[in-house]
Amino acid sequence: MAIISEVQEDEQTMNNQEIMQEEEPLSSSSSTEIKDEKSMNNQEIMEKKEKPSASSSSSDDKPEKEESKKEESNKRVPNKGNGLDMEKYSWTQNLQEVTINIPVPQGTKAKSVSCEIKKNHLKVGLKGQPCVIDGDFFQSVKLDGSLWTLEDSKVVSILLIKQNQKDWWKYLVQGEPEIDTQKCEPETSKISDLDSETRSVVEKMMFDQRQKEMGLPTSEETKNQEMMKMFMAQNPDFMKTTSEETKNQEMMKMFMAQNPDFMKTTSEETKNQEMMKMFMAQNPDFMKTTSEETKNQEMMKMFMAQNPDAMKKMKNSKPGDGWQKY
Repeated sequence: MAIISEVQEDEQTMNNQEIMQEEEPLSSSSSTEIKDEKSMNNQEIMEKKEKPSASSSSSDDKPEKEESKKEESNKRVPNKGNGLDMEKYSWTQNLQEVTINIPVPQGTKAKSVSCEIKKNHLKVGLKGQPCVIDGDFFQSVKLDGSLWTLEDSKVVSILLIKQNQKDWWKYLVQGEPEIDTQKCEPETSKISDLDSETRSVVEKMMFDQRQKEMGLPTSEETKNQEMMKMFMAQNPDFMKTTSEETKNQEMMKMFMAQNPDFMKTTSEETKNQEMMKMFMAQNPDFMKTTSEETKNQEMMKMFMAQNPDAMKKMKNSKPGDGWQKY
């Protein structure tokens, strides 16, 4: 009997151990599942918290966009003169000028008008009455050329010359509604109305301005480059890098550095004469009769023969300086 009881006890202990082993994995797996659930819940909470922030940022952007839209909607469409028609006056503009027209009672005399034009301010009206306009300009004006007149004893007309002649004015004086300058239309070109000489000057200026903006050579610079190309094509050996020619090149560079304004648009003949005078005065040994220099002299003679109008009436020349009666 004792033996049987011992065997039963051993079986019970083994069974208890098996049960404990089975329960341990279950408890560990359940704990990991609980941890996973907690982490998932934390992630969901964080996502929920983030979503309002994103929506709040988008909601912050909306007022800004709405404000910009409101500002654009508040801007008025300009009148046909790129200005605005107000209750007591109207104004128009182009890129250079602003014109203001103020109706006054028929028969008004000039001495009854009070008009004060300052660089940044305008005050105008009839004496003894409230001012029609009294405020600061959108931008400053030039006093030289700005004036007012009384037309037909019924309209005060004011002409203002813009200081900055590249921008459209958004308003005449502070406190006025703004106009949408993107809808301003420049005047049609009147270049065709100019005489041929003036038109060529204006077109040249416009071309040079465009070239400068694009970083390209102006018409005068292009002309000089073409002249140099022609000379080099006719005299390919002129600028070879011999010692004497290199010296001459460096002397020419120094001369041009000392006289940067030389190539401005004076008459071509006078310009060439003055250039040679100044260069020869600064470099008296330039044209001595060495073999290489004589070669350059002959090449210059050939160039002068091919281009008789390039340099006329050379002064201060000597028989032995290589120019001989030129």
